[in-house]
Amino acid sequence: MTEYKQDLFRYVAEEFAEDYREGELQRREFLRRMTLLGGGVVGARTLIASLGIAGVSAAELAQAQTAPPQPDKASGAGMVDPRDPAITVGPVTYGARGFTHLAYVARPVGIAPAPGVLVIHENRGLQPHIQDIARRLAKAGYIAMAPDLVSQIGGTAQYIDTAQISSYLAQTPGDEHVANLKEAVAVLQKQPGVQGIGAVGFCFGGGLTWRLATAVPELKAAVPFYGPAPDTAAVPNIRAAVLGIYGGTDTRINAGIPQLEAALKAAGTRYGIKIYDGAGHAFNNDTGQNYVKAAADDAWAQTLAWFGQYLRA
Repeated sequence: MTEYKQDLFRYVAEEFAEDYREGELQRREFLRRMTLLGGGVVGARTLIASLGIAGVSAAELAQAQTAPPQPDKASGAGMVDPRDPAITVGPVTYGARGFTHLAYVARPVGIAPAPGVLVIHENRGLQPHIQDIARRLAKAGYIAMAPDLVSQIGGTAQYIDTAQISSYLAQTPGDEHVANLKEAVAVLQKQPGVQGIGAVGFCFGGGLTWRLATAVPELKAAVPFYGPAPDTAAVPNIRAAVLGIYGGTDTRINAGIPQLEAALKAAGTRYGIKIYDGAGHAFNNDTGQNYVKAAADDAWAQTLAWFGQYLRA
């Protein structure tokens, strides 16, 4: 396992553990997810121990391994209707790197010059909430494309059990995800009317947004929401203006901010850090338990202002 892969794997494992400790995941569901991530009971026991959780037997893990998934909470209807007459939306496919990539594109009606924004999803794949983010960007005058990083195994829509999606994303090397995102950037650049490219991502996708900024010099602006920090040695490669958005109570992610900010300052990167007191991880997701409307509304306004300053310009 490469260090890059390990970083993303650890991020997902810690997020499951955090959800379990906070009561969002039932114990059996948490253990079931650990067996998926760990590749079975033996790997799960090692992983759970590394997370500081004691009192889990092999028998309990074996029982959890075959348990039905804990149902996901229903997604909201979204803030922008896909039938809104001001935008056009729909799926796109493209072949690259030996398989068919799936993505969702939303754009203002007509073919007029506009910046393009890549929307990078959370560890649950290309869910309706992320499609809604693309539509919000289209309403704001951007051509938005949300690639499905689960495409190589059939795409998000093929899976009822989102833990399978999370495990696949965690077990896939980070450089594989970045390579797929670079292909998505190339496709977005070819969309009619696109002038300039930015990126926004959430949670797992927030971390990939940071990493994409270190790998794609033509990226003009990026807004990672509560994503794990990139390798600070790669920070000098960033050419985009980056606005990092965080929840004040998200201590697991926020622990990396001081070192990241020091690296950004040393590299002379144009950046901003916005931390919302009283909000936690995933506070922007209006379909989740952690949604904080006031923080989400302001963060979205900050996102559009950042893109307006550094991407439209």
